[in-house]
Amino acid sequence: MRQSILLTAVLGTLSLAQVSYAAEAEEKAPAAVEAKSPWAATANIGFVSDYYARGISQNWHKPSVQGGLDITHDSGFYVGAWGSNVTPNTFPDATAEIDVYGGYNGSVPGVEGLGYSVGLIGYLYPGGSWKKYRSSAALGPDGANTVLTPRGGRWDTAEVNFGLAYGWLSTKLSVTLTDWFGAERATGWDGSTKGSTYFEVNANYPLPWWDLTLVGHVGQLNVNGKLDTTFTSDGGINGPSTSFSGASSPDYTDYKIGLSKAFKIGASEGWNGGIYYVGASNKQYWGENGYGGTSFNGKGDATRAQSKDLNEGRLVFTLTRTF
Repeated sequence: MRQSILLTAVLGTLSLAQVSYAAEAEEKAPAAVEAKSPWAATANIGFVSDYYARGISQNWHKPSVQGGLDITHDSGFYVGAWGSNVTPNTFPDATAEIDVYGGYNGSVPGVEGLGYSVGLIGYLYPGGSWKKYRSSAALGPDGANTVLTPRGGRWDTAEVNFGLAYGWLSTKLSVTLTDWFGAERATGWDGSTKGSTYFEVNANYPLPWWDLTLVGHVGQLNVNGKLDTTFTSDGGINGPSTSFSGASSPDYTDYKIGLSKAFKIGASEGWNGGIYYVGASNKQYWGENGYGGTSFNGKGDATRAQSKDLNEGRLVFTLTRTF
């Protein structure tokens, strides 16, 4: 009996110890972590005082409202879409640009901090085409204005791109898989412009003051073809246009320098503001007397009332929010 009582006491003590240990362990055990999705989505909306892309104003030196959606995966895969208003003065019959893109970001094996990217992007201009382009700027042999109507040539363009990034410095090469924004033989070029390239170097250097970032950019466009300055849709019966500078190559070097700053408005995060000076070379083509600065809008004439220096150096202000 005594042995039974002693055994019962020992077993009871052990049982209580086990219960106490189990309860303590349960208290100390971390709560189960919910599985995190490998996918993430962000949206953005922004305002720019002048929509410059690769050194050229896309909206006739007027403000633009822009926005987009990006979906990323932990593996490095990404897809997205982005849009902005543009002007028919630059892109006949188009009032919007929609970019659809996808690709992959990864790290270069064996080189710490060096990343790479490969991607595809399509620039879409719904309704926009050279087909409805009109120009009264061409003068025939008798001095009268004639109308040029190029055949075909949608603005829509597809590119493949390859990039490298290390720290605050990055580079990217883009190559067109289609004709460069409708530039083809039917629209007055010396042939197909597939394979046109754009190479860029970008810097985003964090400054030690007020959380500012110094932004720098240099790019070089090389179009795989030239404009035929003698081109007319009537086969040359009325002669070539005489109101433009005669520059046949749109190639240029563009630049961008400025400051950006991320900030909050109250409890609202994801804001970013910037001020930049942007522009490009080749005034002969993109200036007010060049084909790019006048003829695209179909309203150029000797008075140059509808002309613009689309690559003019200007200050541009931006305000965006990502959420």
